This record gives sequence, C-alpha cells and structure tokens, in this order.
Amino acid sequence: MKLLKKNRGTGQGKGLGVGEGLGKNKGGGYSVGGYCVCAKCGAKVQHEQGIKCTTQKCPDCGHIMVREALLHEKLSKD
Repeated sequence: MKLLKKNRGTGQGKGLGVGEGLGKNKGGGYSVGGYCVCAKCGAKVQHEQGIKCTTQKCPDCGHIMVREALLHEKLSKD
C-alpha cells in the first residue's frame, strides 16, 4: 500500500489514517450472478453483470436496489 501524506489522519490515535475502505462491495467481492433486492419492499430482480444494483430502482416501489448478498450480510450483523 502506498502511503500518501494527504490521506493521513489528523487525530491523535496510533493509526496512520490511510485505510482504503475497500470492503466486499468496492473490492469486487461478490460473484457474478445473484439478485438485486429492494430493501424497502423485498422485490427481487436478476443481477446483470457490469451494472451495480445501487444504480437500479425497484420496479415495484421505485426504491434503490441493493445486492442480495450485501443485504443478507448487513442483516446478519444487526
């Protein structure tokens, strides 16, 4: 990892403040296929490769869709 001075934190903690924030979603951790799910009404549509679920709106209620695996991951943590 390349450390850039402009990314360093300004707090008094011991960390360097250079985390990339690459979780599963931004790091491409989800496999091809699966479903996009509406977190509001539960509608489910087939995920299309190359199109992020968060750029799609629910066909039933118009709410933003999320990747099914991400939704299950979040619900299991709560």
